[in-house]
Amino acid sequence: MAAQPQNVTGLLPAGEPVRFVAEDGTAGPPPPGYTEPSPERLREAYRRMVLGRRFDTQATALTKQGRLAVYPSAAGQEACQIAAALALRDDDWLFPTYRDSMALVARGLDPVQLMELLRGTWHCGYDPHATFTAPQCTPLATQTLHAAGLADAIRRRGEERVVLALIGDGGTSEGDFHEALNFAAVFHVPVVFFVQNNGFAISVPLAKQTRAPALAYKGVGYGVASEQVDGNDLVAVLSVLDHAVAHARRGGGPFLVEAHTYRMDAHTNADDATRYRDAAEVERWRAADPVRRLETHLRERGVLTEEDVAADAAAAEEFAAGFRARMNAEPEVDPLGLFAHVYAEPTRQLAAQRETLRAELAAQEG
Repeated sequence: MAAQPQNVTGLLPAGEPVRFVAEDGTAGPPPPGYTEPSPERLREAYRRMVLGRRFDTQATALTKQGRLAVYPSAAGQEACQIAAALALRDDDWLFPTYRDSMALVARGLDPVQLMELLRGTWHCGYDPHATFTAPQCTPLATQTLHAAGLADAIRRRGEERVVLALIGDGGTSEGDFHEALNFAAVFHVPVVFFVQNNGFAISVPLAKQTRAPALAYKGVGYGVASEQVDGNDLVAVLSVLDHAVAHARRGGGPFLVEAHTYRMDAHTNADDATRYRDAAEVERWRAADPVRRLETHLRERGVLTEEDVAADAAAAEEFAAGFRARMNAEPEVDPLGLFAHVYAEPTRQLAAQRETLRAELAAQEG
């Protein structure tokens, strides 16, 4: 007997992005089907957003000082980054891209270890197995396939864990993304695909990538439940991700979330964003600043005080100072480390290359 088609209505995202809090920080009517996170979680989210933004500005400054080879800023995407970390349990898996360092800091990873990749001193500075965090992925969308595969392993083991894969709007134009969605849907795996639509794939605007009314609709064709959300409203992003993660954890299969946000800075420190977007557009998005929006909302609710704001800012400065001091220390590198963790058992060619380098290093020391 042929399989019955899914109810398309249950897969469709909302016609407009889900929103709890307006750009000026005032609360609107609760969107149907979603619950506002607790005041305690929102207070913690604000603290991590302030710290995350300060980390981001410090990392950007380190590129100008020659301490980092490159850094892709996530300024303006704080609501997405912090909500992604808060929506997961410690033993859930996170698959980040190169732009998601802020999410990893919010998850508690060592910021200096995070920068090893961008500093060029190690493949991945943190232990993925200990942190349940995959290496930051530079090739577009390849991490979505890895995330779907690991989620399938979780399903086969009968574990109640979830995988969340972060991806940018440009990554949704890659074939890997569509293969991952199809695999996840067919095998009904517990994975959430979280698209941070920040308007540009480097210099290519969304309008030149797709004619879909929203990227969230791309899930429907694969039988993946989908939603779109105001990506600068932390309350809404966290609520939607909570819903998506719960859906996956209870055996509902994959879920696709698209967050509409904006990349305030250039693609990386090597990019000149003024060549493809105008200052007026950037200023319009500054009015939707996710950190200021949540701060205003929490102040109005009496969850956040002036003393809290000052304390969080001071803690962020202390964090940045420690991060900066450690990054200013010269790294100790082992050239032979390039061959570690490439294969469980090195291939014959790799072993030969390692021995050649070992001999050259020994000759230099002699």
